[in-house]
Amino acid sequence: MQVAPTDPGRIRMLGRSAGVLEFGPRILRCVLGAGGVSLHKQEGDGTTPAGLHALRRVLYRADRIALPAGIRLPREPIAPDDGWCDDPTHRDYNRQVRLPHEARHERLWRDDGLYDLMAVLAYNDDPVQRGNGSAIFLHVARGDEAPTEGCVALAMPDLRWLLQNGMQAIEVPA
Repeated sequence: MQVAPTDPGRIRMLGRSAGVLEFGPRILRCVLGAGGVSLHKQEGDGTTPAGLHALRRVLYRADRIALPAGIRLPREPIAPDDGWCDDPTHRDYNRQVRLPHEARHERLWRDDGLYDLMAVLAYNDDPVQRGNGSAIFLHVARGDEAPTEGCVALAMPDLRWLLQNGMQAIEVPA
């Protein structure tokens, strides 16, 4: 496959929370936040933030999957005590944390498989603006393709293919 390392995956919306992600020769179904896409994302609004977002790193459940070969991004296995702080009043807001954690957080080690393979998107992290949204990931979609809480989700084989074939950024249209 011939895709430049700097070429982003581009989302084309098909509905409020449904779309396709185009990368190289592939067009892959994806789901976004139940609230659609927003230029002004706020914590808990259920929207996916619009913009061009780099993929910072890949997190995965080593007990469930073998990491695909060829991933160029930094990689890190997650553990049962990994979480992500989504409390805008806390100093760890929009950062990976160890559990138990004193502030509101999301568990990364999930039973449903949605975070078995995921990429952390560069959104509201440099610098973090409290209340502008947290825990925005590229992750595995539910089997019924239900909307996310603000992330971008794809079927596991499609997510693996994107990461193996060098996708390093994703463009979400406003």
